[in-house]
Amino acid sequence: MSPLLDLAGIFVFALSGALQGVRKRLDVVGMAVLAFFTAVGGGVMRDLFIGVQPAAFRDMGYLLVPIAATAIAFFWHPHVERAMPGVLIFDAAGLGLFCAVGTAKALHHGLAPPHAVFLGVCTAVGGGVIRDVLSGERPTLLYDRQLYAVPAMLGSTAMAVLYALDVRGFVATLSAAVLAFTFRILAMRYGWRAPLARGISGPR
Repeated sequence: MSPLLDLAGIFVFALSGALQGVRKRLDVVGMAVLAFFTAVGGGVMRDLFIGVQPAAFRDMGYLLVPIAATAIAFFWHPHVERAMPGVLIFDAAGLGLFCAVGTAKALHHGLAPPHAVFLGVCTAVGGGVIRDVLSGERPTLLYDRQLYAVPAMLGSTAMAVLYALDVRGFVATLSAAVLAFTFRILAMRYGWRAPLARGISGPR
C-alpha cells in the first residue's frame, strides 16, 4: 500500500477516535489518545505479534496525522458529524486496505494462513477495539451487529487465498480490499446484521 493511502486510512480512523472523544466529553488530550490508538492500534498489535518494530514508531506521519485529525474534530466536530455518512465510505475503504495489507505482511513474515487472516482482521479492527475499551463502550469486534469485523475477515481470507495461488502485490491487495469494502458498504446500505444466539433478541 502506498504511504499516501496508508496515511489516508490512518486519518479516517483517527477522526473516528477523536469524535468518540467528543461524544464522551473528553478533553483534547483524551481525544488525541483515542485518535492515535484508533488509527495505529491495529497495526501495532500486528507488528508486535509478528515480532517487528511497529511502523507507527518509525514514521512521524503516524503521529502527526492523528494530531491533525484531533484538531479538526476539536474545532469543527459539528461539521464533521454531519459529514459522517461520507466519512464512513472512507472508513470502509480503510478497513479493506488495512485487512489486506495486514494479512499480506503476516504471510510475508512466514505465518500460516489462518494466523495471517487473524492478524489481518486485527490490523483492520484492533484500533477500534482499543478505542471502545478506552471510552467504555462494548467493542464492536465482540458484538459485530453492524458487520464490521466480518468484511475484514472476508478480505483477509481472500488475501490469504490469493497469496496461496501466487497472486501477490498490488493486484492481490486491491482485490481483497475491494471485496471487504464492497461487503461493508452493502452491509451499511441494507442493514445486514450478524445473527444472535437462538432465542436472544438483543442487548438491553
